[in-house]
Amino acid sequence: MEPNYKKEREEMIRNHLLPRGISDKKVIKAFSKVDREEFVPDSFKEMAYLDRPLPIGYDVTISQPYIVALMCELLDLDSDSKVLDIGTGSGYQAAILSLICKQVISIERIEELANSSRDRLSKLGYKNVEVIYGDGSKGYEREAPYDGVVVAAATGEITEAWQKQLRVGGKIVYPQRINGAEVLVEAIKTEDGFEIHTHGYVSFVPLIGDED
Repeated sequence: MEPNYKKEREEMIRNHLLPRGISDKKVIKAFSKVDREEFVPDSFKEMAYLDRPLPIGYDVTISQPYIVALMCELLDLDSDSKVLDIGTGSGYQAAILSLICKQVISIERIEELANSSRDRLSKLGYKNVEVIYGDGSKGYEREAPYDGVVVAAATGEITEAWQKQLRVGGKIVYPQRINGAEVLVEAIKTEDGFEIHTHGYVSFVPLIGDED
């Protein structure tokens, strides 16, 4: 029997997102419209709507749906926003963001993933996403400033490029390594620096830049 992905998607939202505090209607609507099964390998499609990360090759995973939803909600974007997405992976988070905001610039350091995600997003009709093959730690100056930056790799700090490319009042949401653990950080850019809020423990692959 073929899986009923639509039903599974609705159950994922009802059982794993809403009860855990995801309340932004734009985020919930985006999750209801993006087919996560299209962003995982064929061998994992039947697991697409489990609330867990799944391997997509190259020692990389597609993130847990709840964490993707939380990061998108913390960004607090609207239909006029431009967002920088660091770590495209399979393109799932970029697809979610594309239904929330005006433009998504997504950077992936693994060329094969960048190419496959670009093709996938285009084929699925996500026209306001641009996938860039490059070093995400350097951001993408050409399209700056951004209203939000979201990072799917753990780092010890907000890179200088991200700081410069984010507008004042915008947010960076990223996993930060602190004392041997990883904490999800929401950093709001002010005239004087950043206002920091933390949102619990997470686990991501490490951010790798040209200097690593």
